Amino acid sequence: MRKSEVLAAEAVSCLNKALCHLKDIWEEIGIPEDQRLQRTNVVKNHIRNLLEMMVKEEESLKKRLLSSIQTCRTEMEKLCLELQIPVFEEEDGISMLQQEKNIQTEVEALMTERNRRMQQLKALLDQDQDLCDVLCSMPYGVAADCVPSLEQLENFQQHITQQNEEKARRYSEFTELKKQIILLMEELDHFPETSFEKDVVSEDEDAFCLSRDNITSLKLLLCQLEERKVENEAICESHREKIQQLWDRLQVPQEERELLNEHMVASRRRNLEALQTEVHRLEELQLNNIRNVTEAIRSEIAVFWEKCFFSIDQRQDFAPYFSEDFNEELLALHDAEIQRLKQHYEDHKELFEGVQKWEESWRLYLDLEKKATDPTRFANRGGNLLKEEKQRSELQKNLPKLEKKLKAQIDAWEDEQGREFLVNGQMFLQYVAEQWELHRIEKEKEKLERQLKKSKQTEEDMLYGTAVRTPAKRRFLGTTTPNKSRKLNATSSMSSGASNSTMRSVHCGTVCRSPVPRFLLSANKTPAARTPGGGKPPHLRTQDCNKENEAQGKATPVSGALQTPQRNFSMASVASTYSEFVVN
Repeated sequence: MRKSEVLAAEAVSCLNKALCHLKDIWEEIGIPEDQRLQRTNVVKNHIRNLLEMMVKEEESLKKRLLSSIQTCRTEMEKLCLELQIPVFEEEDGISMLQQEKNIQTEVEALMTERNRRMQQLKALLDQDQDLCDVLCSMPYGVAADCVPSLEQLENFQQHITQQNEEKARRYSEFTELKKQIILLMEELDHFPETSFEKDVVSEDEDAFCLSRDNITSLKLLLCQLEERKVENEAICESHREKIQQLWDRLQVPQEERELLNEHMVASRRRNLEALQTEVHRLEELQLNNIRNVTEAIRSEIAVFWEKCFFSIDQRQDFAPYFSEDFNEELLALHDAEIQRLKQHYEDHKELFEGVQKWEESWRLYLDLEKKATDPTRFANRGGNLLKEEKQRSELQKNLPKLEKKLKAQIDAWEDEQGREFLVNGQMFLQYVAEQWELHRIEKEKEKLERQLKKSKQTEEDMLYGTAVRTPAKRRFLGTTTPNKSRKLNATSSMSSGASNSTMRSVHCGTVCRSPVPRFLLSANKTPAARTPGGGKPPHLRTQDCNKENEAQGKATPVSGALQTPQRNFSMASVASTYSEFVVN
């Protein structure tokens, strides 16, 4: 039995005992029966009222519990909906009090989570607003009065992190751009004019709005300042070139030039103003000295004519060059012409340099070709002959390659420009072909001259009975040396001479030699001296050669070899065969 039932039984027992006791008291007192009934009814009514009141109170408590449970349940469902979490599942078979306690505990937990999320949301919203003020961006799309979900809070936090990174990046970009802008303003002597420029150079960097538009405007301002700097540098450089030209033309002393050294390097506003002032001063000085300046420009024009390979007709097209009426108009025409020539040279610089390289290589090739035909080159002792031959061989291979490269460049240029590329008034390839043809003709001419000279020498040899021999010719393979020939006797010398005989015949004034040289005879044979009255004296060159051969013959006589006695002879006495020569 439950304790509550035991207590109820005890209450009934107490009530019964009390009634019995009251009954006994009433009997002892002697209260009549009707009054006993009345008193018993009062007791009953009192007990009933008391119990009814107690029941009502307990019923009220039950209603309050049910109402509280319902209220908590409603609050819990609302919080779960706001927090976007599943509704709390209540346990079955529990009392109202436990049910109320469980629901209230869950509601308190949900309220704590809600307050935490709202506080975190408020902090994130404050950070987002600060970042929006700095970056001039739109706020994050979340309501401040709604409880965010965990996913929304996480996304919001990531957004704040990205915004902070963007702020750091923009701030770094801003400081770098600001540094460059301030530096350029100082170089250009530029003072902030607009409110934006003043904000940029302001020391309070936190006050500057790091919006995309402002960063773009900063970049645009930097580009404008850089363009202005480049423009100033270009203007200053142009002024410097102009000043340098005018200095050279006017022959300004070095002392005056050094006064402008500072402005010949920097390109700030004050440098630009100083350069402009100097240009105006020199131009005025130039006007006062037009003749000398014009002639100086003409010298420059002549130099560029040479660089651009202008023909005579092209040079004569510029008629003011030959004018003697020196005035401002003539000077202006010369200035315009030199500028045009400079631009023309710069536009075609690669081609002109290629043509110049070909010209230099061609002249060097001709020079080496000329040296290759020089007989004195064999007396070289420094090894230059081998170097020159190697260089000539390389030029002979490289010249066609260079011509082919130039042809490709010229073809491309002509296709682009729509006109012919001329060198000295004619097409370059035609000019190259003419140079090769002239070289070939010159070589043919030299060859004919050598042949005529050789024929003339042969006729002189026939006429005066002597032949010019080149000393110290290289021996053929297998021939004996002069030292060995000394050991031979006369018989062996005659047989050797017979095998290497030289057929000499006189027919119509020509001497015919065998292609095989006579080593023994050439070693000791000396030309015979002519009689004073024998006719025309020998040619000077023939005499020199004869003296050289005679000296050689006296210095190195060959034993066992036949030697002809020195005697006077005429054309009729020349032996027609080797055997007749031996007999004589």
